[in-house]
Amino acid sequence: MKLLTKISAMTFALASISSAQATNIEFTSKLSAGDTLVLFNNTDRKNHFKFLDKDTQKQLSKALTSANFKAEYGKSVELLAPVDSDYERIVLVGLGKENELTHAKIAKLGGNIHAQLKGQNASQIVLAFEHVSGQVNNSELAAQFAHGASLRDHSFDVYKKQQDKTTLSYRIDVADSKASKQLYQQLANVQQGVFLARDLTSETGSEMTPVDFALAAKSLEQYGVKVTILEPKQLKELGMGALEGVGRGSDEGARLVVAHYQGNDDTPIALVGKGITFDSGGYSIKTGDSIARMKSDMAGAAAVLGTVKAIALNKANLNVVAVMGMAANMVSETAIAPGDVLRTAEGLSVEVLNTDAEGRLVLSDAMWYARTYFKPEIMVDVATLTGSKIRAVGNRYSAIFSEDEQLIQELTLAGKQVNEPVWRLPLGYKDMLKSDIADIANVGSSGPGATTAASFLQHFAGDTRWVHLDIAGNALASKPSGEIPTGGTGYGVRLLSEWLLSNN
Repeated sequence: MKLLTKISAMTFALASISSAQATNIEFTSKLSAGDTLVLFNNTDRKNHFKFLDKDTQKQLSKALTSANFKAEYGKSVELLAPVDSDYERIVLVGLGKENELTHAKIAKLGGNIHAQLKGQNASQIVLAFEHVSGQVNNSELAAQFAHGASLRDHSFDVYKKQQDKTTLSYRIDVADSKASKQLYQQLANVQQGVFLARDLTSETGSEMTPVDFALAAKSLEQYGVKVTILEPKQLKELGMGALEGVGRGSDEGARLVVAHYQGNDDTPIALVGKGITFDSGGYSIKTGDSIARMKSDMAGAAAVLGTVKAIALNKANLNVVAVMGMAANMVSETAIAPGDVLRTAEGLSVEVLNTDAEGRLVLSDAMWYARTYFKPEIMVDVATLTGSKIRAVGNRYSAIFSEDEQLIQELTLAGKQVNEPVWRLPLGYKDMLKSDIADIANVGSSGPGATTAASFLQHFAGDTRWVHLDIAGNALASKPSGEIPTGGTGYGVRLLSEWLLSNN
């Protein structure tokens, strides 16, 4: 009965993922009728509204004068269309300066305009996009606007009695409809990876255990991804005492989930994700309201799995493997206790001074497995790792750690391109990880917590080119903004997908 319950819950969750997108996108070469017409204008360009009839132009001019509209980025003016118009309402959106309009800014704008229109019960939306220009061409700007709208539309409402069934349809008049469609298709594939990561993160801890996550990973096999799942007995046989130890407090125990997309025979790139499906803190138990958000402590694993899905759907000429250490950090008679010593597969012993510093433990064995069995060219780990990171850079940035200057530059640029910015923090303070009875301790005796955690992981990077991304605070959004709805954000999928597709 328990297995049936697990499978049923996961089937339900995967159904919600596949139906998450309720926005229809069509790129056209001419304007059509609809209930809402959206126009765009830059602060430094003349209006391109001569295609409108004289009554509409006159009414629009009057509304803009009344509102003192200067086409600043993100500002908008709405007016009722004339009686004989093909539209019910007209919305004019400001783009700011033409030379400052990037695809990151237009994607964010797409999300905000989508939310605005949805709140006004618009359904058939026509965008006069043909003359929009910026730092990139019209086709890319159009695709990115649609991308932002689709990302914002996603919601996780499987537990609500009244679910949002609203469907918005966009007909986007562009300079080159074929090019826009092709560009958007690649972004739509990335969206599917983002939606997967969001739904896995938003799901409750009781319904998203390591076993449930492994079942979700298996769904990627339909896209040509090879999925391998190691259970506690196999972890013990491989000497993965850190990962196995963290999972010991739950009935199901830990899992190592491996999702390999082999689009070519090059040396693979490894993405390693922290997958704590619920983090009670263990015997170093968490207190306060934050514990209710600890279902999101597997967001790193969700991000790397979502990235593999995005890469696979795009049939990219890449060799990418995601290795995810999955465990529920619970309190029980079998759970590890403060002061215990665990033996990692790397051979290093770790004194567990704090059971709430468990993410680095599961990552240590996952990183070892990635290096040992795939010998990657590059290894990037992603984790909601430390509260110290949030205190350092907040939740608008993730923290990036590496000694590889090229990778820092590439990932920093990729983050800017997709509104998932990173901020570099230093490695160091390894001397703070000394233990009296083991090779290292799992927390620092002093020093900045985000850095000592990253330096702990550095012990398990070997000679591989390595980057650590601490996404604590980025995984859940308490309020919507831009392309991000409330709930799981899928942070990291767009960042990693942009980096992989652009640099490798």
